[in-house]
Amino acid sequence: MTLGILAALHDEVDGLIAAMRHEDARATVRTIGMRDYHVGTLHGQPVVLVLARVGKVAAAATTVTLIREFGVDEIVFTGLAGGVGSEVRVGDIVVADRAIQHDLDARPLFPRHEVPLLDRTEFPADPGLTAALRNAADDFLRQDLATEVPDGVLARFGVAQPRLHVGMVASGDQFINAPQAVAELCARLPGLQAVEMEGAALAQICFEYDVPYALMRTISDRADDSAHVDFSAFLRDVASHYSSAILRRFLDARA
Repeated sequence: MTLGILAALHDEVDGLIAAMRHEDARATVRTIGMRDYHVGTLHGQPVVLVLARVGKVAAAATTVTLIREFGVDEIVFTGLAGGVGSEVRVGDIVVADRAIQHDLDARPLFPRHEVPLLDRTEFPADPGLTAALRNAADDFLRQDLATEVPDGVLARFGVAQPRLHVGMVASGDQFINAPQAVAELCARLPGLQAVEMEGAALAQICFEYDVPYALMRTISDRADDSAHVDFSAFLRDVASHYSSAILRRFLDARA
């Protein structure tokens, strides 16, 4: 089984690429569509790592390439998101049980959020992959967080006792950062935990190709104007360590 791993930003995937190069001297790189696909083993597992870039089109194009050109059997996406669930805070982790495009609206031809001609609005994540990713994230928070991200770093971003959440993740080609937008989304999509810009596009492609997927997001902000976080610093000093450590646990459990 070969696992495809995607992220939208460099810091979300660079540590994993470095670990692959260290572990697998035979790892190769293949460039397709302006993206570098790193093929090798990571923590003993066959993996293809790629920077998908930001947005639904970028995520969909990269996912198709992983499936058609590299024959991956499963896909995991990791990255940042804005928290919208009432209990979701900066530094928390959200593992998706389903994904939806919050900006898709083909009314009156189709109901709001429904993908035209697919007759569905939500794309469930694979239960097995999701359970394994959830377990890895839970173990990370309980056992690894203190060594991977020192308390002083977490405190600098106002992170205290981060938690794991499982639920809906919504994607759209827009950065949500206004309270009224968050309130409207939560009213329209009950159970929504986080918003981002790629996951539901990946989920749709995986559905169409019958490839299992799982999606994990580290919360960098509250998707409104209630918190002001240095996004680049949070990505570098916190989220990148979350991704590397959780995926290490995820892959080790599959060995």
